[in-house]
Amino acid sequence: MKKILVTGSAGFIGSALSLRLLDQGDQVIGIDNHNDYYDPALKEARLARHINHPNYTHIRMNIEDREGMATLFKEQHFDGVVNLAAQAGVRYSLENPMAYIDTNLVGFGHLLEGCRHNKVGHFVYASSSSVYGSNTKTPFSIHDNVDHPVSLYAATKKANELMAHTYSHLYDLPTTGLRFFTVYGPWDRPDMALQKFTRRMVAGEKIQVYNYGNHRRDFTYIDDIVEGVVRILARPAQGNPNWDGNQPDSGSSKAPWRVYNIGNNHPVALLDYIEALEKSMGIKADKELLPLQPGDVPDTYADVDDLVAEFNYKPSMPVKKGVENFATWYKKYHGIT
Repeated sequence: MKKILVTGSAGFIGSALSLRLLDQGDQVIGIDNHNDYYDPALKEARLARHINHPNYTHIRMNIEDREGMATLFKEQHFDGVVNLAAQAGVRYSLENPMAYIDTNLVGFGHLLEGCRHNKVGHFVYASSSSVYGSNTKTPFSIHDNVDHPVSLYAATKKANELMAHTYSHLYDLPTTGLRFFTVYGPWDRPDMALQKFTRRMVAGEKIQVYNYGNHRRDFTYIDDIVEGVVRILARPAQGNPNWDGNQPDSGSSKAPWRVYNIGNNHPVALLDYIEALEKSMGIKADKELLPLQPGDVPDTYADVDDLVAEFNYKPSMPVKKGVENFATWYKKYHGIT
């Protein structure tokens, strides 16, 4: 049994990961601040799935709490840490930038310090496909430069990768950043497209479709994300002995630092995604086509070759089936017949 800290453990990915780690026999310490960025009742419902498990302990705390985090690390002696606590959302970062500074940068620094001072074996953290920003070469590769973010959210995720590299370099702390590509599925966030569309469709309202429906997204199912995290957590990052400062590889380092894409490697048009939801819910959507929003990118497409080569793993859930699974959960959760 290993003792794993999961931050954001009442969140969409954090709760699913906690369940998986508990199922495989690990001890999980989960922390979450239960903020009201979206309905806290959904967080409580997710948490109810595992809060009474004998190997699970839940702590309500902000990762921005410097003293609280230092005490937690000192008392618990974690084997591994998975950071899924972050202020999420691209568009919200235009409205409330300081929330991203506080959680995604200050809180992230507290986690790095906790790992450094308490000899944690592996620090795994959520990055994002948003770091690719203005990049237009597809599929997006971890070996490409990503220095042109188009939202503060993306900038904080890129900063996380740089901060982690510094700790890997200075303190030999194994760190791995995971660039998630549009995660969806049962229990997802109400501010994400799938729930927003479904909520409006059920209410008979128009759904807002940005970029006139011309978006393509590498939608990645929640179970595929969790499988990738579990495999990567079990194998601490190692330095790349072939790394060359004259031709620097953006995806690795001489230090024990790595980043990986976790995406379906199969972009789907947003209108096709909506069509799958219409069929699964049995409701025809009334669409309001709108222009591209500030901070958005038109397309995402993950190159997962490194994930396949090093972990013999590639996300595989077809979008139509994944959306059907979401719709089944949504109807049950909201009592829709």
